[in-house]
Amino acid sequence: MAVLSIQSHVVYGYAGNTAAVFPLQRLGNEVWAVNTVEFSNHTGYGTWRGKVLGSNLVSDLVSGLEERDVLKNCSAVLSGYLGDAEVGKAVIDAVKKTKKHSPAALYACDPVMGDTGRGFYVKPDIPKMFKEELLPLADIICPNHFELEVLTGNSVKNIEELKKSINLLHEKGPSVVLVTSVLKNEKSICMIASDKNRFFKVETPFLPLGNDAAGTGDMTTAVFLSHFLKTKNIALALELCASGVFSVLESSYKLFLEQKNGELIELKIIEAQEQFVSPSHQFKAEEIL
Repeated sequence: MAVLSIQSHVVYGYAGNTAAVFPLQRLGNEVWAVNTVEFSNHTGYGTWRGKVLGSNLVSDLVSGLEERDVLKNCSAVLSGYLGDAEVGKAVIDAVKKTKKHSPAALYACDPVMGDTGRGFYVKPDIPKMFKEELLPLADIICPNHFELEVLTGNSVKNIEELKKSINLLHEKGPSVVLVTSVLKNEKSICMIASDKNRFFKVETPFLPLGNDAAGTGDMTTAVFLSHFLKTKNIALALELCASGVFSVLESSYKLFLEQKNGELIELKIIEAQEQFVSPSHQFKAEEIL
């Protein structure tokens, strides 16, 4: 299966396409990567170099794929960090072109805007772009806790509020919702998936990753998309995703403690790559009634 992945790119570390492309490939997918920004490192370091690559380049590259007549082979479009709202418009155009040539292709939107404790880290026009234009177009939406609250305007403090907010997202378009991190405490964290009819939860141990390792959401969305494309079963895709992601995060944390070569935890996607296909931990999805 081929996935058109339109996201940011960093030279050092893992975020955006650097966190999504290899896991997708390791799970057996062809990936066509289009980069929306080119930064030296992710912005969590406080300083970085590089630039937003712009909507014209995104549109031009997708037009090139259309000219090669390969969009008919695309199973999904995946988008993440946009850089600016104009890039969002280029993503919309890319999704429409892909679905024109491959009507069954899915659009998976990771609405990258910010995180709990850190707040927004995108330009002010980005949330409106996600809420009003990309969300209604998406087949799959994968917000974290913070982004779920931004997209719905609702506070989420318990399961009932969570289900209500997920249903609001379904009403706006997506048939599948994955909340990548929610209802976190000192011992555990939940990942929730819904297909409009049923809700499933996987609870994993909480790892002390600070404000979470950069790229975790990008990696999670990519892994879930890969498993959902193959299984078309949200419960199974959730189980496989949570098992693989947690196992990679645990390996990354252990290697960080052993090496102690920086202040921030970087994902160890290459060192821990076997965890994507044969996770050390196996988690079962529990239906939320």
